[in-house]
Amino acid sequence: MIRQTLAASCITLALSANANATPIDEELAALKARIEQLESQQQQAKEKEEQTQQAATEEQKSAESSLKFGGAVRVNYSYEDFDDDNADRGGDFDFDLFRIDVSGNYQDLIFSAQYRWFEYMNVIQHAWIGYNFDEQQQAKIGVTQVPFGILTYASNNYFFSSNFYLGLEDDHDMGLNYTYKGDNNQLDFAFYKNDEQGGLDGFVSDRTDRYAYDVVGIRLDGEDAYDAPSAGYAAGEVNTFNARYAHNFVFNDINLELGASIQAGQLEIENGTDGDNVAAAVHGVVNYDRWNVKLQMTDYKYDVDGMDVDRIVVAAYHFYDSIPAEATTYIANVAYSLPVDIGPISSLTFYNDYSLVTDKPAAMEDTFMNVTGMAVSAGGLYTYFDFVVAENQPFIGGTMVGDGDTNKRFNINFGYYF
Repeated sequence: MIRQTLAASCITLALSANANATPIDEELAALKARIEQLESQQQQAKEKEEQTQQAATEEQKSAESSLKFGGAVRVNYSYEDFDDDNADRGGDFDFDLFRIDVSGNYQDLIFSAQYRWFEYMNVIQHAWIGYNFDEQQQAKIGVTQVPFGILTYASNNYFFSSNFYLGLEDDHDMGLNYTYKGDNNQLDFAFYKNDEQGGLDGFVSDRTDRYAYDVVGIRLDGEDAYDAPSAGYAAGEVNTFNARYAHNFVFNDINLELGASIQAGQLEIENGTDGDNVAAAVHGVVNYDRWNVKLQMTDYKYDVDGMDVDRIVVAAYHFYDSIPAEATTYIANVAYSLPVDIGPISSLTFYNDYSLVTDKPAAMEDTFMNVTGMAVSAGGLYTYFDFVVAENQPFIGGTMVGDGDTNKRFNINFGYYF
């Protein structure tokens, strides 16, 4: 249109020039130059618009789909006063794990998985696919974290809390999970058909090879705490329902989360006997400046029809262990995070985590674990320094159903995360 208008102007001027017999070559040349300038500007605008559209398309494609890989390598040093051989050697330095993480999305479809290799076992930590209905609602199916108590962890240290060894912290099972997140609250509902190994009849070579503790049997009188379940008394978790609600309150610079959780499910026992379990918890998390406080009280119970059961067989980390059939637990943790600039070190977190397991059946001794430690962050390197004092605590020389001495363990876990 611009070119046609200018061309018409040129013709008009040319005719006028002929009519008046006056030379206007310079004016025609100027008009021609103007036409070429306008055409160049128009072409540049068009190219810029195309580039903008292409960038927007690429950005939209990037937002619609992504794939990320990560992982970690960890090694561990431990000095244990309850292991004479370890103490005589001045402690042991061992390979801990190698893991691979994968996560991503395609539009509102999301997925995540983590696989871990230890010296003595290989396990899935989690593996799920999900869907974002909107910015507040999400659903997942697969091996997901059980929504119970303080999330993601009810602890700050490498050893978790005593609840982890009861299957009540950072547990992962196979099922469905729905989450609603508002501005100040979170609501979780979940249904788990069975544990991550497929339950009692899962096709696995070793039921002790798992990341988190699950019920695998009923412990009979006279059996050792570390025995495999007797014939006919193997068991598996089945048809477990979870509900959790947490609300955040903000008071000036203080952020307070208060929440409650409930869990109820069945036990499938090899001999056909029915069993069930129930657990409930209330928790509070306080964040103020660099301080963090975690508090939780939990109560749980397992029942088996026709049997007076005091102990339950659990499994994880390539061995069997036992837990009380019922108990009440308390968690009280405090942590302080300190940003620093010491070479590659950017952050230090100091903490003291305390767990107590009490009200066990059959006059069993209480379990306690106190972990005083420091976590050091330096780029991809994250290191735990933990001093543990505990009694009747797994991995600290005891078992939840024991009556042992107070033991100590100094532990350093070096992890590089990529």
